[in-house]
Amino acid sequence: MLLDSGSSINILFHDSLPALQLTQAQLKPYEAKFSGVQPGQSSIPLGQITLPVQFGTLDHFRTEFVNFVVADFDGTYHTILGRPSLTKFMAVLHYSYLVFKMPTEKVVLTVRGNVYTTYTCEEESFKVIEAIDLSIWMAETVSHAAQAPSDQLEAPE
Repeated sequence: MLLDSGSSINILFHDSLPALQLTQAQLKPYEAKFSGVQPGQSSIPLGQITLPVQFGTLDHFRTEFVNFVVADFDGTYHTILGRPSLTKFMAVLHYSYLVFKMPTEKVVLTVRGNVYTTYTCEEESFKVIEAIDLSIWMAETVSHAAQAPSDQLEAPE
């Protein structure tokens, strides 16, 4: 899970549906496009769904119902919790220490991230972004080649 205070929506990635025993038939319609997840591209989601999200342990936890937009592509995370969730949980993030805190009925709940998992996901994200950038560059090159006169398309020896 990525906690992103810069995201205006909560995203659940398509490949996470089977793990949650959910199907596309359970999704409600969602017509608006969103962008910013895949460089240079906007996406039309498959739909939306409201799910309970819980942080903590059996004796010290916090649960809220969160509305997710289901992305029509796979990501390096299962979900991105954006500002709507962070506000709902009243969570305070500290990115440098991979910690966030939120109030519960008893005390303040502290949730710590895993440095290795964070690094692995970030590394995979960079590979995905690099592949997307390469495919965009290739599409632009093919488009420019299609517009160029045929006598300028000779390959150098």
